[in-house]
Amino acid sequence: MPDTPLPAVSGGCLCGRVRYEARPTHRDGYYCHCRMCQLAFGNTRAAYLNLRKDQVRWLAPPAHYASSKIAQRGFCPHCGTPLTFEFLDSEFMDLSIGSLDEPAAFKPTTHWSVETRIEGWHADDGLPGHRLDANDRINQRWRSAYGDDVQPGIDATRRG
Repeated sequence: MPDTPLPAVSGGCLCGRVRYEARPTHRDGYYCHCRMCQLAFGNTRAAYLNLRKDQVRWLAPPAHYASSKIAQRGFCPHCGTPLTFEFLDSEFMDLSIGSLDEPAAFKPTTHWSVETRIEGWHADDGLPGHRLDANDRINQRWRSAYGDDVQPGIDATRRG
């Protein structure tokens, strides 16, 4: 990723009450197929732009839902638009591509959590895929929060 920010982009929710300006250093996005993103978006996957938290300025901030002990999701409390995902211990966050005013300015580059991808709804686009359950850093976050025997995902958050 280049160090010099590109022109700012803006976005927000369906009703317009939550707005942001972002200064990403790239125009690459990704798809997340994890079961938690499927439920949060009510869709087969979520599309995101990953950037540093300090690259986002909230003009009207979202509400947040603690989707686990390690992460939260931002959304509009009025219309429900999903806007963000972020690990609490990270300097990075994800903005939903669909919440950008000009989502076509970004392009998908990869798929994450392919082990929970819903194959019947997946169109092969030739992009590389990565297994979330093979990501040591993310799995360590889950183990630290829920114990060594945790299976990361929605079942862990619902067991108490």
